[in-house]
Amino acid sequence: MAKKKPVRRRKKVGSKSVGLTAPETAEAVDPGAQALAAQIVEDGGAALAVYREPFGGTPAVLATLPIDSVEPTPYQRDPSEPHVKRLMNVIEKLGRFLDPIITVRHGDGYWTPNGNHRLQAMRKLGARSVVALVIPEADVAFKILALNTEKAHNLKEKSLETIRMLRALADDKHHESRSERDFEFEFEQPPFLTLGAAYEQRPRLSGGAYNSVLRRVDDFLDERLSKALKERTRRAGLVLEIDDLVAAIVDKLKKKGFTSPYLRPFVVARINPIRFSKSTEFDFDDVLGRMQKAAAKFNVDRVKQEDVVRAGGGPADDAEE
Repeated sequence: MAKKKPVRRRKKVGSKSVGLTAPETAEAVDPGAQALAAQIVEDGGAALAVYREPFGGTPAVLATLPIDSVEPTPYQRDPSEPHVKRLMNVIEKLGRFLDPIITVRHGDGYWTPNGNHRLQAMRKLGARSVVALVIPEADVAFKILALNTEKAHNLKEKSLETIRMLRALADDKHHESRSERDFEFEFEQPPFLTLGAAYEQRPRLSGGAYNSVLRRVDDFLDERLSKALKERTRRAGLVLEIDDLVAAIVDKLKKKGFTSPYLRPFVVARINPIRFSKSTEFDFDDVLGRMQKAAAKFNVDRVKQEDVVRAGGGPADDAEE
């Protein structure tokens, strides 16, 4: 059974009671950060400052890196060309690059979990170097969803990034013994993992139609990462089986003259067995099994045009976002 999620309320804090004072941020006597600064210089970059960030007091290095030494983390979304072009125009008009990217050292170079659009814009503008905040903790590379404020992710992008992260973590010997639940912060929501595995198999899946159901029945797994990855693939298979049935229903409705862009969300809502349930605990396989049965016996002759009209405004096809 899915576990009931606890409600966490933010504790009230006094004004100016958290973190470091401005002068304290300069007191960065940290061997790891100092070693990282030296490595940056050895890599052909410039370590501009070693400091402690003001909220948690953790060390960081402000640096300028050779642009060819920086690559995006391999599990994040592909860059949006229109967004890259907008950034190029802004940087050219200002004549300045003022927003450092976030990086960690990886292998002989650097990975950026947050800043790929800025990186690509600078590359296309012909820049030789890029300013970066280099973080000593390599695990920051997996904090993509939390860090990324540059361009909002849509559901498909979030889902693909989380399943790619799960694969990378499962292959990492330093994390192989940990469970999926240990990475709740990195993955944010369980449905992202299930939908990510589904999107990998069916890139044009309308994941938004299923997200509302999955958010109620899916949960983080206590299994080791390798087993969790197999389970996510299995769960994605159940979603795709339902989607095949839903696609057939939508085709029948279109042949009957229904033209609404919300046909798929409408059908998914109709076969959702927990749509009106106030319960907070569900069994994943039970709910999706009941959805599959409902889809298999769906009667298109009982659908009226006004039913679809009332259901308008549902999730759009994420593949077209």
